[in-house]
Amino acid sequence: MSVTVARTDDLATCLAVRRVVFMEEQGVSEADELDGLDPECLHLVARDGAEAVGTARILFEGDTAKIGRVCVLQSHRGTGLGAELIKAALAAAVGKASRAKLGAQLNALGFYEKLGFEVVGPVYDDAGIPHRDMVRDL
Repeated sequence: MSVTVARTDDLATCLAVRRVVFMEEQGVSEADELDGLDPECLHLVARDGAEAVGTARILFEGDTAKIGRVCVLQSHRGTGLGAELIKAALAAAVGKASRAKLGAQLNALGFYEKLGFEVVGPVYDDAGIPHRDMVRDL
């Protein structure tokens, strides 16, 4: 697999990947997915050759880098790409924030724990999917 992860200004490509994963596969509404924060975020895209296969975004709030909209197309799940996206997001946040935060779907808690995140706070609903907040120092 020759997948690369890099910063991008190509928001349309990121939104196309997010549409497939969140809206088509997980049933998230367009209103929930398109929250208006994208223009303020740093975006990452994972490409396998020319094809976009994953994405994530980072919203900087004070000393916190909020990592969100992390997704990988079904064809590339189980390859380690999700972890590479998180590592790239953490690297992009170093020097700009002192901690990272994310809202994890409950089935992904173990994935994020392996990347150094710790659960904080109660379970909450985000777009009809149970989540918990997770944090880690940078």
